[in-house]
Amino acid sequence: MVADRKNHDVLDNYRYILVKRSQASRDTPRRNTGLVGSNRVGFRAVFKGVAVGLTVDPVNRRFVSKPFSSLSRFLDKSDQTMAPDTTTTFDNNTSTDLVKQASISSCAYVTFLAGDGDYWKGVVGLAKGLRKAESKYPLVVAILPDVPEHHRKILVSQGCILREIEPVHPPENQTQFAMAYYVINYSKLRIWEFVEYSKMIYLDGDIQVFDNVDHLFDMPDGYFYAVMDCFCEKTWSSSPQYKIGYCQQCPDKVKWPAEMGPKPPLYFNAGMFVYEPNLSTYHDLLKTLKVTPPTLFAEQDFLNMFFRDVYKPIPSDYNLVMAMLWRHPENINLDEVKVVHYCAAGSKPWRYTGKEENMDREDIKILVQKWWDIYNDESLDYKNPVVASSGSELQPILEALYEAGVGHYFTAPSAA
Repeated sequence: MVADRKNHDVLDNYRYILVKRSQASRDTPRRNTGLVGSNRVGFRAVFKGVAVGLTVDPVNRRFVSKPFSSLSRFLDKSDQTMAPDTTTTFDNNTSTDLVKQASISSCAYVTFLAGDGDYWKGVVGLAKGLRKAESKYPLVVAILPDVPEHHRKILVSQGCILREIEPVHPPENQTQFAMAYYVINYSKLRIWEFVEYSKMIYLDGDIQVFDNVDHLFDMPDGYFYAVMDCFCEKTWSSSPQYKIGYCQQCPDKVKWPAEMGPKPPLYFNAGMFVYEPNLSTYHDLLKTLKVTPPTLFAEQDFLNMFFRDVYKPIPSDYNLVMAMLWRHPENINLDEVKVVHYCAAGSKPWRYTGKEENMDREDIKILVQKWWDIYNDESLDYKNPVVASSGSELQPILEALYEAGVGHYFTAPSAA
């Protein structure tokens, strides 16, 4: 949508500090979807000292010419620095407000959404859960072009930062070895491209955060952190682990037979992990994928293979896979669980009927109700502090940005 002259005049009456999202690493053409992505440039602007994230069509607005580089994490106020030479200032002589450059969070949570199904409800629940847990960091949603606009608007209204990505496909004619509904998850590899953040925590859309886990960002750099998976469910029936009854959650219960060779390396569930975006890693991931035939669990198997040498397990409290409740109850204390993964068949709260296997358990019912308590809590709905604090003074610029083709705006750096 092209703005009229009136709206451009409103834009020109303000001074902005813009930070361009790097487009240089995109290896596939972007499709014009009319909201976020395509040829549009994501940046943050600062209005009266408040950082505001924007997406603007470069055809209609000027933008910076240098790509945005990875920022160093800042631990306190004395370390709040910006990457050098990545900003451009738009000035107008009629502007009287001094705009101060605000620090941009170098950590964030990220999730993934595809299609026009009901998974957006899980993402909304996740956004509200992070707010209830008083997280300091935003939630970025990596969305495919097929996510409809009305779902995008719902996510933006809940304070999410939308980043449109293109699908990632495994080698041609080799997807028959992977579960069909997992194949689209290879697109998650794009999140390594989000180098405006130095560290991120990935969370599947069917995950809920019940306690603050921001401290995971403070773990040493250079490693891939995730929770070990369980091999006891039928989805693992074709694996040697399942066939002999071996599970890494209780390795001494059924020992790995010596005649089968070395014990399998530790294997994580890819529904939650802590990682560091990096363009070199991103390109290595895509390059490796081209020569790696898909396997049963698609991107989860691939990530386990790729990061096996730097993987560090973290406790199950940070990604409680539902099967642990009936397979390894001795390893779980629900009072200490911080993150729950509703990945078992029938456990998605927004689809829950209680009729599937194990879904009539009291602990499952409690966890499903806890999810709904957060989802239905209107006090956890996103309240934009920019609009709340600036009121009518900011409204003209927000309207102008929308008319100019801006997909959304958000405050930084907190999701709370």
